[in-house]
Amino acid sequence: MKKHRISRREFIGGAAAAMAFTFLPKNVLGLDGTKAPSSKLNIAFIGAAGMGRVNIDKCSGENIVAICDVDDERAADTYKTYPQAKRYKDFRRMLEKEKSIEAVVVATPDHTHAVAAMMAMQMGRHVYVQKPLAHTIYEARTLTEAARKYKVVTQMGNQGHSGDGVRLMCEWIWDGVIGPVREVHAWTDRPTWPQGIDRPKETPPVPAGLDWDLWLGPAPQRPYHPCYHPGIWRGWFDFGCGALGDMACHLLDPVFTVLKLGYPTSVEACCSEEIDEHSRKKKNTETCPDASIVRLKFPARGDMPPVKVNWYDGGLMPERPEELEDGRRMGDDMGGVIFVGDKGKLMCYCYGSSPQLIPLKRMQEYKRPPKTLPRIKGGADGHEQNWIDACKGEGQACSNFDYAGTFTECVLMGNVAVRCPGKQLLWDGVNMKFTNAPEANEFVQNQYRAGWSL
Repeated sequence: MKKHRISRREFIGGAAAAMAFTFLPKNVLGLDGTKAPSSKLNIAFIGAAGMGRVNIDKCSGENIVAICDVDDERAADTYKTYPQAKRYKDFRRMLEKEKSIEAVVVATPDHTHAVAAMMAMQMGRHVYVQKPLAHTIYEARTLTEAARKYKVVTQMGNQGHSGDGVRLMCEWIWDGVIGPVREVHAWTDRPTWPQGIDRPKETPPVPAGLDWDLWLGPAPQRPYHPCYHPGIWRGWFDFGCGALGDMACHLLDPVFTVLKLGYPTSVEACCSEEIDEHSRKKKNTETCPDASIVRLKFPARGDMPPVKVNWYDGGLMPERPEELEDGRRMGDDMGGVIFVGDKGKLMCYCYGSSPQLIPLKRMQEYKRPPKTLPRIKGGADGHEQNWIDACKGEGQACSNFDYAGTFTECVLMGNVAVRCPGKQLLWDGVNMKFTNAPEANEFVQNQYRAGWSL
């Protein structure tokens, strides 16, 4: 049935007529400061533990209609906290059966982000998808196009994009405080899980309450092992996106926003893994390397010059800036970013925290420009609410797929590069292919196992 939007005058008139025959408590109308039931969004969640639980709690002021998780044990506490929510193991069944769902949050391992989000969008549901938006470049591009086609409200779960720090960096760098930026360095302490390892040979029994086949989803079939689930799937190419997928969507977010980046022209990587001298291929094809450096080159944009973006993980870091005072730490426990401009350097930490000019003397002398960019209510803590408000027609979601899709593609290019180490891969962004390395193009899109499709 087609929904009919009534005007405020029609609503008030109808409400007055109803009040003539019955008394409604104040909380039903939302007059006591609580939300009227009709003003709440009906949200379903795919993934109930880890970040999924964080997302659910952040959305707890709305109607939690249904919760889906393949692991009963990990979801048990969430189910107990939200007993009113319908419980499912298969998100496909949940989306088909629960007709009242208006919006969906996807907080699963990376390899199931796209198939879950796509099904929800095709059914007209708004979607919030944890970072990285997708498992492959092709998936990220396809989700971006689908969001436009189905006209739904979207958001990627890189909460720092709602923070004040990113906006301050835009205002300061656009003000010319460090001059044109030609190079950026970003690094992380990740991985904090095993990488650079081969597939285990043991085949322990699947834990009670875990549907292993549903956990695998579109990924190739393999026996269960605790080295995949729970929580340490990130390093496996079939399931995760390594340190890049975990942290670059946070650390590189201000870089893409401030510098207005689009598609790069090339990407290359060097990594800690051994290379077969005969084939020049990685000996380990199952997991991301223990450590890597990824270099992306971007062309000029408007009045901004070409820029090189350098990523380091696994304990590797860029050279310490000469301007940084002795004893002062580079970054924080999770990493950091340094913008290198013609007139100076700017450093920030993870989640788009407040920027710092280096040395501190420059920071103290700098006269801040006016805050001209609109702020997100609640900052990074309001990221979910920013999406909820947009779903209700109040403003726009700040990390919607028009932004997050291209950003995610560029992040995931790094994982293609570490699978073809030592070679500069030339990228045709419009046509979504590497022009000088056919072997790299096989990693742009995954092959789903039977029964799954995008």
